[in-house]
Amino acid sequence: MKVRFWGVRGSIPSPITPDEIRRKIASVVQRVRPEDLESPTNRERFLASLPPWLFGTYGGNSACIEARLDDNSCIILDAGSGIRELAAAVARETRPVTEFHVFVTHFHYDHLQGLPFFTPGYNPSTRITFYSPIEGFDQIILDHMKPPYFPVTMRDTMGSSCRFVLLENEPVRIGSGVVSWRRHKHPGGAVAYRVSEGDRAFIFSTDTELEESDFQKTEENSAFFGGVELIILDAQYTLGEAIDKYDWGHSSFSLGVDFVTAWNIDRMYMYHHDPLYDDRRLYKNLQSARWYARNLGNTELEVYLSEEGLEVEL
Repeated sequence: MKVRFWGVRGSIPSPITPDEIRRKIASVVQRVRPEDLESPTNRERFLASLPPWLFGTYGGNSACIEARLDDNSCIILDAGSGIRELAAAVARETRPVTEFHVFVTHFHYDHLQGLPFFTPGYNPSTRITFYSPIEGFDQIILDHMKPPYFPVTMRDTMGSSCRFVLLENEPVRIGSGVVSWRRHKHPGGAVAYRVSEGDRAFIFSTDTELEESDFQKTEENSAFFGGVELIILDAQYTLGEAIDKYDWGHSSFSLGVDFVTAWNIDRMYMYHHDPLYDDRRLYKNLQSARWYARNLGNTELEVYLSEEGLEVEL
């Protein structure tokens, strides 16, 4: 199973600004030495030595994650603006996918706003199935694409190939995988999804304000959080911000480290990046999260920043 990150920002898409690009270029120029330009090898070595926040960007699209199973089944988690990039990648595949399974965590703008630009949906041979445990969610999604918000409706353009499945308590089998879900704290409600294939599993838990009950080793919690190799977890805030913004529906990276340590999860990808944070600030938060994990005694934990375009194999 491969997990691909197509959108990692929270609240609103946050493209890199011209000023940020200029600052990055200026910082690189200040670091370069004459010998770094003498040969292609030296240039490559110099570029590789630059900090990640400087040589690249973590991305500005809003929430969208893809899980591609071993049988090529395509599971999509949220339909933020990143789903447009996913669509472009699918179009370049030699064996294009014609069936998509879209699991929606909740219905805030940043988790649906890319749907009208998901070009496979306009192909009559494409089948799209939407999933949510929220009663009446089909109408919520349909209402997202209609005038005056968008010039064409989903019924007119995608209606013949779309269906909506209301999630019950039982997990859903998608090809060679299984998807289960769990509610968590967020204004208006939201759910996390666990995607499993064989003995491999990961959790997508964006827009999550972790609570004491999430740490409790209950049978229900253990079934969902136990045996997970990787979690993509809302870590938008510092601890101070999380305290100031209690009940806003997001978590701090330090509480996230506490959580994955409690559930013995191997890898944590910090997600739902604050739209006000530039790449340097995000990298600083990553370094702080790694420092906190080490000082907590969890030296085995791997902490990463979610990055647009990143592909991870389980």
